Amino acid sequence: MADQENGQNSGEEFWCVGKVTRRRLIGYSVTGAGALGATMLVPASWRAAFGQAKPYKIGMLQPLSGVGAAVGKTALVGALMATERINKSGGVNGRPIELVVVDDESKPSIGLRKAEKLVLEDKVDVHVGGVLSNICLACIPVWEEAKIVNMIGVCLDTTLTTTKCSRYSFRPFDYAPARAAAFAPYLVGKLGKKWHIVFADYTWGQSNRDAYAQEIKNAGGEVVGTTGIPLGTADMTPFLSKITGNFDGLFGIFFGKDGVTIGNQAFDLGLTKRYKWAGDGAIAESANLPALGEKIEGFVGINRYLPVLDSPLNTSAHRKFYEEASKRLKAIDPSGPLPDGYVQSNYEAMNALKLAMERSNFHGREDTMKLIDTLEGLEMKEGDDFPQGDKVLRKEDHQAFLREFIFDVKGGKHRIVDVVPKEKTIIPPACKFASN
Repeated sequence: MADQENGQNSGEEFWCVGKVTRRRLIGYSVTGAGALGATMLVPASWRAAFGQAKPYKIGMLQPLSGVGAAVGKTALVGALMATERINKSGGVNGRPIELVVVDDESKPSIGLRKAEKLVLEDKVDVHVGGVLSNICLACIPVWEEAKIVNMIGVCLDTTLTTTKCSRYSFRPFDYAPARAAAFAPYLVGKLGKKWHIVFADYTWGQSNRDAYAQEIKNAGGEVVGTTGIPLGTADMTPFLSKITGNFDGLFGIFFGKDGVTIGNQAFDLGLTKRYKWAGDGAIAESANLPALGEKIEGFVGINRYLPVLDSPLNTSAHRKFYEEASKRLKAIDPSGPLPDGYVQSNYEAMNALKLAMERSNFHGREDTMKLIDTLEGLEMKEGDDFPQGDKVLRKEDHQAFLREFIFDVKGGKHRIVDVVPKEKTIIPPACKFASN
């Protein structure tokens, strides 16, 4: 409690109304039906600076409980960091940002209901957020019907910007085909040609499985088998014990608590000793490393963001982001996890939205099409707003492309082993927007 109390300095910038108290939301002690949401308002000490300016209301759907909670909580840290910074610098077009945060409880049916509440009751101007891809997909019709821009915060399901793309949704970070294109040549060229893929068996994991299977084949390798494991499975050994055969590497696609489970149990069964062990970087996000300990040693992964200060991330902009995010994460977890890609993607999603709102002179929902026109093709330059690096939101499918980091884990820390420029991650668009 003492660490949380000392970490509440960042909480002084916001106060809340709704069913979650200020302490409980900033401290993330959010559980069950009582955590229906809260509005993160501009503090009294700041409001005078904005006078009578009407706040922009930005809805934020996050899993603050359930299987996706670990990711949702760090994603919220990134959004709060950006919102505070925007409001401290004068807001957007002279108006402050007001966040309306709701807990989807990691369930599509609840997420859909909460999205409808944001639109109909809270009357938000835009939406930023989303972690679990099945919830992101379920909510697309809500944003379309209300004609509200949806800036995706975490969801990586491929179809969000391909077969199920929406004129109203944007993904300002990478997706599975881009990561697979960046990583497959390294996997096949340096680790082995034959792979078995084990994956979280729902929309995100399935789309990643398909993307990696294709790109491994394109790189001259082979996927000899796949094993799907349901989301939230506590004991994966019945699935893992069936993985046998003559192949070079085991490739994992998991995140959050499931990333810890697969890492520990695959090690205990000897799979990560028998085969090369690689996978999506979400398995070895910084928050997972303490629980994985030595069992994740030597894992090779890919991620858009790593909490390291080595080249090319040894910039002043990244150092500021890294230090501030680390401070806030320690306030909610005394073990002091380092920033992860979920903090980064939500921080940059808020800043991309701010940039487009300013350029389009956005006033509210009536200006949604102006905001969309500005977001399409938006260039984001490396700096304080975008510490991860340069990126562009492609007009044809609203998908961003950015540099990727291939890493291994040594001594319990991430180590960059290769940097793939964004130009080598680009996949042709596969989207056809429905008519408005």
